[in-house]
Amino acid sequence: MKSTRRKKKLFIIEDDELIVLTLSRALEREGYEIMSDMTAVDILNKVRAWFPDVVLLDVNLPGRNGIDILQEIRESGLSAKVIMLTADDTAETAVRAMKLGAADYLTKPFNIEEVKIVIGKVIENKRLEQEVDYLRKVNSSFMKGELVGQSRALQEIRAKVAKMAEARVSSILITGESGSGKEVLARYVHNLMYNEGGLRQEPFVGVNCAALPHQLLESELFGHEKGAFTDARSEKKGLFELAIGGTILLDEVGEMEPQLQTTLLRVLEERTVRRLGGRDDIPIDVTVIATTNRDLAEAVKNSSFRKDLFYRLSAFYLHIPPLRERREDIIILAEHFLQFFSTRYNKKMFRGFAPSVQQILESYSWPGNVRELKNLVERIVVLENAEEIVPEHLPNWLLETTPGGQLSTQDGFILPAEGISLEDLERDLIRQALERAQNNKAGAAKLLNMSYDSFRYQIRKFGLE
Repeated sequence: MKSTRRKKKLFIIEDDELIVLTLSRALEREGYEIMSDMTAVDILNKVRAWFPDVVLLDVNLPGRNGIDILQEIRESGLSAKVIMLTADDTAETAVRAMKLGAADYLTKPFNIEEVKIVIGKVIENKRLEQEVDYLRKVNSSFMKGELVGQSRALQEIRAKVAKMAEARVSSILITGESGSGKEVLARYVHNLMYNEGGLRQEPFVGVNCAALPHQLLESELFGHEKGAFTDARSEKKGLFELAIGGTILLDEVGEMEPQLQTTLLRVLEERTVRRLGGRDDIPIDVTVIATTNRDLAEAVKNSSFRKDLFYRLSAFYLHIPPLRERREDIIILAEHFLQFFSTRYNKKMFRGFAPSVQQILESYSWPGNVRELKNLVERIVVLENAEEIVPEHLPNWLLETTPGGQLSTQDGFILPAEGISLEDLERDLIRQALERAQNNKAGAAKLLNMSYDSFRYQIRKFGLE
């Protein structure tokens, strides 16, 4: 089986042809992918285009000082680690290089074994740094139970939830397509409203209103007294009672039968429940969160959902957009699931997703939304063993149905079957170019074969400053 592990890339910038040849042969035998350059012409763009893991950089190059190039690489934001090569064994050169961000330095003439050890140490340190940064970014949201993503839609939702939580509103309606994360949002609301900053965990109970027949759902929600019906051999508290002091989630409330809708409206208005077969009204202090993937306004028009209940629920309303409308969250979510399932299945930590895979994931329409993405990442973690997720790890159906899986043919770009917004495509290409070029506008413009002034205009046009 062919290994999917990506070779580490070393860029040797050295004007001595014999040194370049010696290092290249020795390091290629160690499994590294090598690129070399004996000049300093346009060197920063060459490094940016090839995206090496480590740069071996000579201090003295024709017409340029390697220390200046080191400083440019560090200021550009590139992730490559730089090892300086110098014939000057004085401490002054080494100290200056290290202060400017060099990972290490090697003194000529080289001991090849020492070179291998230094490169290996630098690459391992880089891996650890990336892993710590990765866990910090993902866990900052994951461990707190927050919404994962930074799209404008999620930022607006967070702002609304903060106001609702501060006011302790009694009921909230959450809408969104199946798999878009309605229950996750409900738990986020609950955590912010009840559990933020405290050790006490208030109850969060939920029920799927579409999964139970009418009589059983009524018993589950409101409880029953002994003898209320044939199988009621003892009294039972309902979910509303169990949720007192916390939250009850009514998942897919749009599937609730009209008779039960009437009872629910009374509960919301009076803040009491009565068990089946009971006579006493039991006060309840709960937050009711209802979710649905149906258009309840349309359901009201066709009389399948009560108008007064709809108005009562929708006084405080949150809509979570489908994943295809917040593509900037896709990779953040994928990394979140990657860390989660790597931990769950005790698999070696994946370093992340290759840029080509990120492009494919961002291009796919995700009809199953976040749930579909979660299931895909879980499948990859279970079945694959690699440092980096590459296209070969993706299922064929995804590669075949995604523009990113087959970006072009002899006839040019493949238009998705569902069509595409040209303006959205332009905006996304500008954003991707900026990310690929580490926010260097000149480099990003070059990737799109545009003039610098035209690229700056596009940045302003799409608000990407």
